[in-house]
Amino acid sequence: MQTNPHRWFGAGQSSAADAAKAGAEAAAEAIGGRAAKAVFVFCSVGYDLPELLAAVREEAGPDAAIVGSTTMGELGNAGMTVGGLAVAALGGDGFNVRTRAAAVDPDDPGAAGAEAAGALRGLHDPNRVLILFGDAIAGRPNEIVRGAYSKTGAAWPMVGGFGADDRFERAFQLCGDRVLTGSVLGLALGSDRPIGIGMAHGWRRTEPPMIVTRSQGARIYRLDDEPALDVLLRRCDFDGTAEEFFESGRALQPLGLSRRNGEDIRVIHAGDDEDRSIWGTADVPQGALVWLMEADRQALLDGAAQSCAEAVAQLGGQAPLGALVFDCGGRRAGLIEGGMQEEIDAMRTALSDAPFGGFYTAGEIAQVRGAGGLHHLTLVTLALA
Repeated sequence: MQTNPHRWFGAGQSSAADAAKAGAEAAAEAIGGRAAKAVFVFCSVGYDLPELLAAVREEAGPDAAIVGSTTMGELGNAGMTVGGLAVAALGGDGFNVRTRAAAVDPDDPGAAGAEAAGALRGLHDPNRVLILFGDAIAGRPNEIVRGAYSKTGAAWPMVGGFGADDRFERAFQLCGDRVLTGSVLGLALGSDRPIGIGMAHGWRRTEPPMIVTRSQGARIYRLDDEPALDVLLRRCDFDGTAEEFFESGRALQPLGLSRRNGEDIRVIHAGDDEDRSIWGTADVPQGALVWLMEADRQALLDGAAQSCAEAVAQLGGQAPLGALVFDCGGRRAGLIEGGMQEEIDAMRTALSDAPFGGFYTAGEIAQVRGAGGLHHLTLVTLALA
């Protein structure tokens, strides 16, 4: 926890089963009796959420902006939990905060992203970032991010994540003293000091590349003008059905989508034996250049360190005050048996032991340049000076 009373960032965690106890413990550790401007709450869907929020509010005071999400796991300096709570908080000189929430219309999810991005209105700080929390169960997350981008444009970056739970059955968003679902939250953070954003995944290309010759939204019908499922099964040396393939431990098949600054990861998690298509949860444009991707544990750990180091490098030589981190729930599969603690250690080292808090998401948001903003199997870091 930083000790500068004029500008501070704190983080706390709790694994207490009782919602009020967990909220009080984690919030007290993060806030430390100071006047908070923003409090970020990342928690298990298993908690009594109104009770948890009330306990956080008691520690935060009446004026703090509280935002957050249910998770696929919680992250902080003390480690990773599933079924617990992580809280991050900031306050003091030079920070300004605005929030806005919007319900997702299934027929026009982009409108909710645009409405949440309206939180930036009225902020005139030299450094600004939009922090978004969305509902992964509501569907079409790429449209939500695209809607937010329609308001932010290339001028102001955005980060965040889509929340869910361990079973991908339900998600809740926390805004002020309200528990929402099917919503998007935007917290616009202004600062008079630098803000750094890093994103990295650690996955590497498996050659040769392929061209998406027919797709619609997240569904890919043809790769290199062949049925997409046929290409995927052949490239993975698998003789069987789509159901057998995706149930054989390959339910998170990474597909790298070519971008100017590397590859965005798309997760392919299903296929159709009839029309031979494959799909995930985010758009894959027709005509895109793509690769199958692979990684080992060390590559994933290196990706985590790289994301944090990139964010810190953008602080103009200033030490990080603290950080928010958004990690993909799918990365846990490659970090079992101690690897998740190794990831925490790598992040802690790259952040110079600055406090941090965050959660495992069902889709990460990071838009720094260009219109792309939705990622998978990636760690996104927001560092504050």
